[in-house]
Amino acid sequence: MVHLFIPRETREGEARVASIPETVRSLIEAGLTVSVETKAGLPAGFSDTSYQAAGADLVDSSPHAWAGADILLKLHPPTQEEAARLKKGSLVVCFFQPALNPDSAEALQGAGASVFAMERIPRTTAAQKMDALSSQANTAGYKAAVLAAATLGRWFPLMMTAAGTVKPAKVVVFGAGVAGLQAIATARRLGAQVQATDIRPEVKEQVESLGGRFIEVKMEERAGDEASVYAEEASEDYKKRQEEAVAEAVAEADVVITTALVPGAKAPILLSRERVETMAPGSVVVDLAAIQGGNCELTRKGETVIHQGVTILGPEDLAATVATHASELYARNLLQVVRHLCPEGKLTLDLEDEITGAALALHHGKVT
Repeated sequence: MVHLFIPRETREGEARVASIPETVRSLIEAGLTVSVETKAGLPAGFSDTSYQAAGADLVDSSPHAWAGADILLKLHPPTQEEAARLKKGSLVVCFFQPALNPDSAEALQGAGASVFAMERIPRTTAAQKMDALSSQANTAGYKAAVLAAATLGRWFPLMMTAAGTVKPAKVVVFGAGVAGLQAIATARRLGAQVQATDIRPEVKEQVESLGGRFIEVKMEERAGDEASVYAEEASEDYKKRQEEAVAEAVAEADVVITTALVPGAKAPILLSRERVETMAPGSVVVDLAAIQGGNCELTRKGETVIHQGVTILGPEDLAATVATHASELYARNLLQVVRHLCPEGKLTLDLEDEITGAALALHHGKVT
């Protein structure tokens, strides 16, 4: 019988958990056994007793608990020390990102482990319910707008008071992928006026459907255009024309939210120092690409920078600050992954399968 282990996340600032009582119950009903490290779900609001009620065994973080797992469910890859505890041939399901976690990647190779990388799940209808990048980006986009509203020294909505009328805040969003669209929707719900820009002109309709105004940038011809929720690297010519197109909007903005991440590469600079300096003192920039260098030239990962009165926030992982709902969504993504890999309660890693073949980054320690 396949045994799953859900350890507590140890990365600083991480409050999410890879499985919740609801999904633990479903995994057990699918014929698997599940153990959960004590207090693994507590930061996200899930008690040990709720996991026990769902049928899981509670264990400590001993080497035995790690060595007994056929499948390990996590958010972040195991550390070098944790990877050394795994039994050879075990499967780790997590956001792998070896370029950002080289030490973990090397340790997992040395341990002879297999890794199902959540960031490599293909954008297909069959894999839609497994798409953790989208579920976590959705959460981050929501929190970015809320964080901006909490940091800005003025209201987001139009307010008519006895002391006078307060104009609505102006928000500019760079990137209309999953995070950007949720940031637009949340800012609009809070009452702000929102404009957005994106390398893909085909997302204009999505932006406008949420009540935002799309900032048009004249594009070069591209063959086979298809709407996508993920960013791609833009040409230098496009970046120049985009900066010219958004210059006026940025100068008038109370808030700028940047969301452009390119998988496996440094985030593109979309907001230059000079452009930030056109913003009024008291304005706010929330850079969701901080973990990969930032879309704003002045961003510092994990820090708050104040430049000529403009506050620039560089959060490393906003989804982790909405731990309960982010965990619920991620756990449901993982449930679908496990169901796919264990269709009859037995672990099957079929490299010919379009989902498994695309997402399996390591197979018994070897790069696929």
